[in-house]
Amino acid sequence: MLKVQIRKDIRIGGWVRLTIKAKQIGALLPLAVLYPTLFFTLQAFGLVYTTSSEAGIIQATVPIFTLLMASFLLKEASTWLQKASTLLSVSGVIYMLAMKGGAVGAGSSLGTVLILLSALSQAGYSVLARKMTRSFHYIDITFMVSLIGFLFFNGWAVSRHLAAGELSSFWAPLENPLFLASILFLGILSSLVTSLLNNFALSKLEASRLSVFNNLSTLVTVVAGVLFLQEQLSLYHLLGGLLIIAGVIGTNYFGMKAKRSAPKPTSASI
Repeated sequence: MLKVQIRKDIRIGGWVRLTIKAKQIGALLPLAVLYPTLFFTLQAFGLVYTTSSEAGIIQATVPIFTLLMASFLLKEASTWLQKASTLLSVSGVIYMLAMKGGAVGAGSSLGTVLILLSALSQAGYSVLARKMTRSFHYIDITFMVSLIGFLFFNGWAVSRHLAAGELSSFWAPLENPLFLASILFLGILSSLVTSLLNNFALSKLEASRLSVFNNLSTLVTVVAGVLFLQEQLSLYHLLGGLLIIAGVIGTNYFGMKAKRSAPKPTSASI
């Protein structure tokens, strides 16, 4: 007799369908701990003790950490040219920030360590998320990670207000239109949409190839500053931008070649 199994999917708002089961949520907890929980917590406290320029330089090394972790944990193949291209992109970011006066060691050692740990958390997330996309849909991953992060940070904020005996002030910032607009922009576009696109990309690309795209954010920041804030475009911006773009292109080009030339698993090894 043919047995038909009916699987009930979770629907949110009537149009977002989740296929994850309740017993599978625990498997995504380590992912949510790395990002956004540890990443944002370490970054926020790290910026208290160091400069934004130093944080930017350390954060630029995330593709290097990702490449190393992906190589050891996911066995992602990479050529020396791919590694060199990743270093080229990282050097472009460091060069631009250094020319603006940034340097590692400008802040306290505590701040440097915290920012370094946040960079490791981001790299670890990319590698683990790449692995998770083989078992979970990227929408399920995005929703659960965002939900757990929401519960953690809001729970933390509520507990602090309760300890201070001023729970009513928890809602006070929402009365400020500028704060509300900023929160919506950061929460929806900068966090939710970015996380969704990132997880979708990780379901298609290797973590080592995708991570290097993060360095383009520095270039986008420079372009936005020139277009909207009338900031001056210097020669070092152009040189650094060229290094970043060349590194991104090289990493993905040589990464595709490495993937094609990698031996495919045989039926005996599966």
